[in-house]
Amino acid sequence: MLSVRPRVAELVCQLYGRSLHPELFDIHQTQCYERGQYRASVRITSTGHLVTWQVGDLLLTEVTTSAHAELPQKRRLMSNRIRASREDYLQCNGGIRYDLSFSLEATSTEKMRHYQNELSLQAIRQGILQRFDASGRFEAGALSYINVEARDKLFRVQAFHTFPDDAAVVRIQSKFQLP
Repeated sequence: MLSVRPRVAELVCQLYGRSLHPELFDIHQTQCYERGQYRASVRITSTGHLVTWQVGDLLLTEVTTSAHAELPQKRRLMSNRIRASREDYLQCNGGIRYDLSFSLEATSTEKMRHYQNELSLQAIRQGILQRFDASGRFEAGALSYINVEARDKLFRVQAFHTFPDDAAVVRIQSKFQLP
């Protein structure tokens, strides 16, 4: 199966107050965490990523995917098209806070190659990395790199998704924070 990215213009970042079935996504990498009071999983998908974070009865799911993906509307708390840059947040019961920031950066072919090399080197030390097949327009395929910081009261996810066909890089940082 080819694992080629969708167009960057199709991307959305959504937050749900529920779990989403992993069967809805083409998952390439998974990493699970358990720290303090919470449990979390981070998955790299063919369209971006899927993060599930749970503390007690509260379950939050962040997904970066194509706007054309058929995902449920029920308990969708936030939906943002990936355009330029944006910051958003959600205050939950019990003082729990979710913060999101993302940016879309246009880049040159040379800068994209350098950027992908840097992410690959970073992944040797920490994080998870997925290389995708080239679409045929460029010799190098896209890649996704996710780095996680898991502390007792803070779970921070830094995701970098490259789109060589669109000469673009998407950077997403999300924080799940306990009071």
